[in-house]
Amino acid sequence: MPFVAPFASVAQNQAGKIWRIGVLGDTPGPQWEAFQQTLRSLDYIEGRSITVERRYSKGIVARFSDFAAELVHLPVDVIVTEGGAATQAAKKATSTIPIVMALVGDPVGSGLVTSLARPGGNITGLASLSFDLTAKQLELLKETLPALTKVAFLWNPAEPFHQMALKSVETAARRLRIQLQIVAMREANELDGAFAVVIKERPEALLVLPTTWLDAHQKRLAELATQSRLPALYNKSVFAEAGGLIAYGARYLDFFQRAAVFVDKIFKGAKPSDLPVEQPTKFELVINMKTANALGIKIPNSILARADQVIE
Repeated sequence: MPFVAPFASVAQNQAGKIWRIGVLGDTPGPQWEAFQQTLRSLDYIEGRSITVERRYSKGIVARFSDFAAELVHLPVDVIVTEGGAATQAAKKATSTIPIVMALVGDPVGSGLVTSLARPGGNITGLASLSFDLTAKQLELLKETLPALTKVAFLWNPAEPFHQMALKSVETAARRLRIQLQIVAMREANELDGAFAVVIKERPEALLVLPTTWLDAHQKRLAELATQSRLPALYNKSVFAEAGGLIAYGARYLDFFQRAAVFVDKIFKGAKPSDLPVEQPTKFELVINMKTANALGIKIPNSILARADQVIE
């Protein structure tokens, strides 16, 4: 049975209360540092006005259920989640403790919230909802490699957001006359096997759909792509920093900074059901020139001119 505690216990901010925040994510990293920094800017200091209980799955999605149950039974005053799987686990664990999604692809389509404007229930936060972004990423690959005709597409069929993104990229592929090699990958331990499947069909580039458990394997993913001589495009700048060729997507750290603002509002008495889910407004393009040179790729000036960051 889910832990039951009235929202009022969270909303009553007694003088001197130390709030307990549960973090349910895939791996520690700069995203959670950004979350902590924003909390500090809002005068929530760990050890003084807040404690933070951190649980990271490190690429093993099955851990989320147990970790969510642990956080609920401590209990915590709010749970901050990273990704759809973590949020689903938190939702199953509690229907009353507020949950702030730091990032979920499609919270409405996956049944986490009723609507973006009025989430209902105990969940709110941030959604990427950029189904068309995958199509734009494919267009970016085509602009980078004008002769491109075949692209391997790594996705997770278990994620509702990926289902919508797949439709978008298939439409773009037909328009761009690009053949897609669609390869499923549900868990981190499938990464090497997925690449073995990819290589057999000799694609000319790789497009990777976002999934939080991949964050723990940024360097391995970049290494596999480079070893396979595959120019690859990702959704987060950290993948380009880890050796990926191109990253294009919403500014990742912004999601976690805004998540801290949601936590502040909840601590001050707001109900998650009344806090609209936010969507990204800023996107960034990062080019890794070291990887481009290693792959023998000349990045067009039209793309370099648009880049927010060029890694030399």
